[in-house]
Amino acid sequence: MNEIIDLPVLYSLRNCPFAMRARIAIYKSQQPILLRDLVLSDKPAEMLTASPKGTVPVIVTSTGQVIEESYEVMLWALSRNDPDDLLFAADEETFKNILALIYRFDSEFKSCLENYKCAKRYSESNLTECRQACEVYVQQLELLLSEHEFLFADRESLADIALLPFIRQFARVERQWYLQSPYPHVRAWLNAYLQSKMFSKVMTKYPLWLESRQDVIFPD
Repeated sequence: MNEIIDLPVLYSLRNCPFAMRARIAIYKSQQPILLRDLVLSDKPAEMLTASPKGTVPVIVTSTGQVIEESYEVMLWALSRNDPDDLLFAADEETFKNILALIYRFDSEFKSCLENYKCAKRYSESNLTECRQACEVYVQQLELLLSEHEFLFADRESLADIALLPFIRQFARVERQWYLQSPYPHVRAWLNAYLQSKMFSKVMTKYPLWLESRQDVIFPD
């Protein structure tokens, strides 16, 4: 019981891309945490006390440290244990490029993606323009993936798992267009992830914590 009490606690929303990539990094780190699934319309008081901004993911470590940005949660998890070397520990230059790509997508692509999703949802006339704004970034990934299996090498990096949830969203906006789009390498990369055991585990649906107060050890 003490071992469970001492585990870090992650407040998460199953389909939020930021929470998704935090869970992926934790899964990859093989470091157990207590997962508390929630809905944003019903936020636990415990979470709001730890992080008043009220967004996910939020992790509260066993020492009481609060980490409330997905990018920082990912680095926290993999700095504790990185069996697949997603941080490219021996290649400082590649790691800098990985961080730069993640920053570009977080600071630029995300807003383009939100505009694209809204244009589709509300049948706005600028749907094509919004999609083309996203494509500038997707084209960069297609070029990288034409050179190797993953974004920076023939093995995974932090960039792959950080960008995955957002490319998944992009692919779902205009599904038929995406399936015919000139991005075969992106499609193959995304499909491999979506069909993986890892993704199935990360996307497992658990009882909402506020309803059950059931502690879920993740990854189990």
